[in-house]
Amino acid sequence: MMAPPVTELTDRARDIFRTVVDGYVANGMPMGSKTIAAASGLNLSPASIRGVMQELEELGLLASPHTSAGRIPTERGLRLFVDGMMQVTEPSIEERVAIESRAGAGGPVEEALAATTAALSGLSACAGLVMVPKRELTLRSIGFVALSPTQGMAVLVAEDGSVENRVVQLPMGMNASALVEAGNYMSATLAGLTLAEARARIDRELGEGRAALDAAARTLVERGIAVWSEDGTRRPVLIVRGQGRLIDTAVAADLDRVRDLLDDLEGKQEVASLLDSASAGDATRIFIGAENKLFALSGSSVIARPFRGPGGRVVGVVAVIGPTRLNYARVVPMVDFTAATLARLMG
Repeated sequence: MMAPPVTELTDRARDIFRTVVDGYVANGMPMGSKTIAAASGLNLSPASIRGVMQELEELGLLASPHTSAGRIPTERGLRLFVDGMMQVTEPSIEERVAIESRAGAGGPVEEALAATTAALSGLSACAGLVMVPKRELTLRSIGFVALSPTQGMAVLVAEDGSVENRVVQLPMGMNASALVEAGNYMSATLAGLTLAEARARIDRELGEGRAALDAAARTLVERGIAVWSEDGTRRPVLIVRGQGRLIDTAVAADLDRVRDLLDDLEGKQEVASLLDSASAGDATRIFIGAENKLFALSGSSVIARPFRGPGGRVVGVVAVIGPTRLNYARVVPMVDFTAATLARLMG
């Protein structure tokens, strides 16, 4: 059931509803009529406020948790607030500096992404995430190391100094000299190429019979480049920082919810799929509680924004994950600013 338009609420109902949301965001606690009467400045009696809160509850915008006399906003109510009533608060100068300094610290791109995500996590008191496509590495060298008679480790060194390892199956009867031969051939043939270019070069040379390799080394070369090409195309880089911030005093008593959320974050492929769905278009996407199946059990919210690189192409998504009671008015523009900062980093 959709939330009613804000325009269908009376001024009094909007004011009371906003007060309940503000109190819930601030401390996670239900708001009672006496508290609202004292805090809102509406000059209304607690009895009048209770009547309006009952109407808001009947509209599905407020709920009474357990036996409490107070109310909290429902997920439907939070959606109404975010879409029609929220007044955003732009990041402070100090917050902007904290995010930009992490992005501009230098070093490998993934380290800058991780540092920026950690800064966003700290400032928002949520878990921070960033997802970018697997980078197109330029190869420097490739080597092979035997792990057992049937398994080996392919070691790729990129031009930027990064090192990646993959386990490969060794051909039957593979000896140490064939491992060295395969590694030397690949390093000499593929240095300076991207993975896609390397795959094409290997396919061409082996197909034309120009590679002076024995059968075992030839098989290992094919397996070694294939495992990188296939893995690199299907796995994005997903960086998660600040999971511990999800366990705050307001939710510590609800350990099952926290456990569900942390389990969800372990399923990185599912999280990556969620962020990928937010990459379409330019707008910030906000998923509140059960609006997204992945975090329905944990009752969490996701705020995600894509960022673009050269040519205006989407190159990644930055997001935060936190309880539904997070401060949307403050966190949404913070995610927007982080996305703009990462776009400059990737430009």
